[in-house]
Amino acid sequence: QRTIAKQIQMVRQVGKGRYGEVWMGKWRGEKVAVKVFFTTEEASWFRETEIYQTVLMRHENILGFIAADIKGTGSWTQLYLITDYHENGSLYDFLKCATLDNRALLKLAYSAACGLCHLHTEIYGTQGKPAIAHRDLKSKNILIKKNGSCCIADLGLAVKFNSDTNEVDVPLNTRVGTKRYMAPEVLDESLNKNHFQPYIMADIYSFGLIIWEMARRCVTGGIVEEYQLPYYDMVPNDPSYEDMREEVCVKRLRPVVSNRWNSDECLRAALKLMSECWAHNPA
Repeated sequence: QRTIAKQIQMVRQVGKGRYGEVWMGKWRGEKVAVKVFFTTEEASWFRETEIYQTVLMRHENILGFIAADIKGTGSWTQLYLITDYHENGSLYDFLKCATLDNRALLKLAYSAACGLCHLHTEIYGTQGKPAIAHRDLKSKNILIKKNGSCCIADLGLAVKFNSDTNEVDVPLNTRVGTKRYMAPEVLDESLNKNHFQPYIMADIYSFGLIIWEMARRCVTGGIVEEYQLPYYDMVPNDPSYEDMREEVCVKRLRPVVSNRWNSDECLRAALKLMSECWAHNPA
């Protein structure tokens, strides 16, 4: 793994976020994605690397891990995470410029659910895998593959659970998830951090919002909604905890759904699914 990073040519920056930057690089003639973390985000890099290196972690709907590396130049440390490269970018980027038909919507929703299910599932045995909750699920953390399915990325906040020891392993970083996608029990701090199941349920709430984002971009009878983030019409661009808590916990509001969804079998099913995912009480 250490030698891999030395063999990569960085080609161009393709994204950036709170954690650092993402570059498209070339390795052995293939395109790869290189996530470069800010030095301050070492805990995110460490956690993500640790999760990716879990046995049985590989799955077609989870971003494929290639290597992790540290490059130090005296006082400056660069932390790299090298993964498969998906040129279509994130679900967020994709939905902004593309519309879906029923088939495309189902493929995206189903593949995202498969990836999330693999994360959430504990596999028993000596070569097993712990159950993992994502904690920062959103359309910007889901990547679109060439075949129209998607894969889940950004595991820097993930929580692990091993049923043998019954301990919930929470990462050491101060970073929190994205407020807009936080479940009511996370916003009002009622989530029981000593148990693992609540983390899974909080992921499912976020998943419901992602299905809403997809459904709006699905064309029926020539009609489609423009792309928007969940709660776009209720909270400011960079909402505070207070903004989100007011809408989601106090007023118990959820994203507005379109009337047209009821007249299409596929969107009706999507609507039922998202409503169950974002119910106020996780059970």
